[in-house]
Amino acid sequence: MKKFSEMPLKAELVEAIHRVGFTELTEVQERAIPVVLSGKDAIVRAKTGTGKTAAFIVPIMQNTPQSNAVNAIIIVPTRELALQVAQFSEQLGRYTHIRTTTVYGGASINVQISNLRRGVSIVVGTPGRIIDLIDRGILRLDNVRFVVLDEADRMLDMGFIEDIDYILTKTPMKKQMLLFSATMPQPIITIAKRHMEPDYATIQVGAEEELVVNTISHEYTFAKGRMKFAALLAYIGQYAPKKCIIFARTKYESEIIYDLLIRQGLNAMLLHGGLTQAKREYSLDTFRKGAQFMVATNIAARGLDIADVTDIINFDAPETAHDYVHRVGRSARMGKEGRAFTIFGLDERRLMEDIQYDANIRMSELRLDLDKYNNFQMPETRRHSFGYGEQGSGRFRPHMRSEGRYGHSENRSGGARYHGGRYGHNRYRGQR
Repeated sequence: MKKFSEMPLKAELVEAIHRVGFTELTEVQERAIPVVLSGKDAIVRAKTGTGKTAAFIVPIMQNTPQSNAVNAIIIVPTRELALQVAQFSEQLGRYTHIRTTTVYGGASINVQISNLRRGVSIVVGTPGRIIDLIDRGILRLDNVRFVVLDEADRMLDMGFIEDIDYILTKTPMKKQMLLFSATMPQPIITIAKRHMEPDYATIQVGAEEELVVNTISHEYTFAKGRMKFAALLAYIGQYAPKKCIIFARTKYESEIIYDLLIRQGLNAMLLHGGLTQAKREYSLDTFRKGAQFMVATNIAARGLDIADVTDIINFDAPETAHDYVHRVGRSARMGKEGRAFTIFGLDERRLMEDIQYDANIRMSELRLDLDKYNNFQMPETRRHSFGYGEQGSGRFRPHMRSEGRYGHSENRSGGARYHGGRYGHNRYRGQR
C-alpha cells in the first residue's frame, strides 16, 4: 500500500498528515489524489468509510496558497459532516498555515461572518447557510479554484440540487469541480456534467453493485411494540457492543430508548434534530471520547466519521435500502469490522427482502434470549407514549407536552422547515 510520503506533496503537508495519524493511503485516496493534483475535474464513487475526505482535502491543501481570499468551497449536506470535514482541514492547516472555517444553520451567523471577514482559504458549509452569506455579500466566491460536492447523493435526497446550482453560478467559470459520493443517481451525474469539463475523470472504487463494505455482518430479528425494547436489551446483553449507534425513526422514540438505556446503567448519549447545535456537538464529542451508546434519528445517518463504531442497531428499520446503506456505513470504517442489527416489525418481511436485494447484502436471523427481558420496566415518564398495551398497535404515539427533557418543544419539527424557496415553491431547506 502506498504511503503519503511517496506522494508529490509538500514536506509540511506530509508532516501534518502524519501528525493526525495517517501514513498509508486507502484505495480511494491512492486513485483520487493524483487526479485532483493534476487539475482535472473528477467524479469519485466510493463506499462510506473508505477515506474520501482526505482524498480531496489533501490535494486542495497542496494547491492552495496562503491567502485571505476563499480558494475552495466544500458543500456538504449536514452540519455534522461540515464540522468533521472542517476539523480534518483545520488539523492540516495548523502546519500548512491555511485557514478553514465552517458555515451552517443552527449556529450564530454573526460568528461565521466574523470568521469570514478575518480571511480564510477554505470554506466548508451547508447549502442554505452558504446562500445566506452569498446573498448578504459576505461570502464572495470570485477567487474560488476548487468546488467539492461531498455526499452528493444525500444532498439530492434533501432537495438541495437547485441550491447547489445557484451556488455554482457564483463561482468562476474556470475552476476544478470534484464530486464525491457513495452512490451516483442520474440527477447527480447531470448536474456534474453541466458544470464540469468534458474530459472529467471518473473514479469508481469497488464494484458498481457494492454499496456496503464487506467487513459488516448483517443480522435481524422480528418484534413489535414492547418486545422491540426487549430485543434491543437482549442484543446489548448478549453482544456487549463496545461503541454502538442506535437509530430510531423519530426524536420521541429516540428519547424513550435513551431513557431506557440510562435506567439500565448504560453510558448513552442522545442526538436528534430537536436539540440545540451546542447540545448536539456535546453529544457527539462525548460519544467520541468514550460513551458506549448514541441514540440517534436519521439526522446522524450521514456525515458521522467515528472510527471505532462497532455496532449499528436499527431499532426502527430504515424505509429504503439507501437509508440502510448510510446508517450501517457509520461502522466498519477504514477497513475495520462491524455488525448491523435490525429490528423489523412483524409486517415488514417484504421490507427486509427489498433491503437485501437493493443493497446487495445477505442478512441472517438472530436468535435472542428474551426471557430475562420480558419484565423490564419502561421509563415511567415515557411508557404511555408507546402503544405496547393489549390494544396497542406497537406503533409510536407521542403524548403531547410543552417542553422536552432538553428544553425544546416536542411538537416542533426540530429545525427542518418548509418555506417558499428561491424558485417560488416550497421545498426542504433543512440546513438553512
